[in-house]
Amino acid sequence: MTWDDGTPYVDRLTEGVYAYIQPDGGWMVNNCGVIVDGAGSAILVDTTSTERRNRAVLAEVAKVSSGAPRAVVNTHHHPDHTYGNGFLPAETLVIGHEKCRDEVLAAGLEATKVITAPDYGDLKLRPPEMTFSDRMTLHLDGFGVELRHAGRAHTSNDVLVWLPEQSILFAGDLAFAGGQPFLLEGSVAGFQQAIARMRALNPSILVPGHGPVVRDEQVTRLLDDLDGYVSYVAEVAASSHAAGLSPLEAAVKHRDNPYRAWAETERFVGNLHRAYSELAGNPIDTRLTVPSVWPDMVAFHGGPIACHA
Repeated sequence: MTWDDGTPYVDRLTEGVYAYIQPDGGWMVNNCGVIVDGAGSAILVDTTSTERRNRAVLAEVAKVSSGAPRAVVNTHHHPDHTYGNGFLPAETLVIGHEKCRDEVLAAGLEATKVITAPDYGDLKLRPPEMTFSDRMTLHLDGFGVELRHAGRAHTSNDVLVWLPEQSILFAGDLAFAGGQPFLLEGSVAGFQQAIARMRALNPSILVPGHGPVVRDEQVTRLLDDLDGYVSYVAEVAASSHAAGLSPLEAAVKHRDNPYRAWAETERFVGNLHRAYSELAGNPIDTRLTVPSVWPDMVAFHGGPIACHA
């Protein structure tokens, strides 16, 4: 199985811990995790964006565990990571940061009106039913799974799922491997702080929200690359904002940049919108939504943005 094949696959990370990888990792095509304890009970890390994709995840879970998943942890509120909650059995507990619940309810199904190509199936909104503010530990049979709020970074409610005994980190969308990260609903400075938090954990294996799993020295390389990208966004924003350019004008001026080969280059514009908001002195929790900047992203992309979900 190669990353370019396009078919979802299971990457076995260690005994009882798996990453469910969905190429090509673009819009609405995310990764999930499966953690199985000594008793055969499964915990999911995130769900998917459509009914078909979520049923495929559950079929893989059934191969390595017994019974329905005990719980799912949403790493943040975005629909590619939460729309599948509604397709889980009623007995599966949905866990997330307290702001994740708020944002799932606030956003509703608006993403289906912006990204219209997928067949989402019979979506039913299901926000987290158990929430926490800072940290929470799930005590499984044989080991613990730590849930850590990373602060405002990709969103307001990003959660790192850390397995200290296995040195495995499910990073959600605090890590994109091969694609540009998205800061629109988060924070430029906060994203860099989240990278520092991931470095401090020193994971041997990191599962990004989008893209292939990285291991050992690849982890450091990925975090370095992400840090460099966010610094570049901040530099472009500072100079362009001072020059009176709009975020779209700034993105066009700097189209030929060191990160132009990364997938989803249209996110560059959205990231500049967030950086501009911070430069203007707006509160860190100022709401910027994907629908509000989507036209600029489409314009920078040069036409409709593809979604293969």
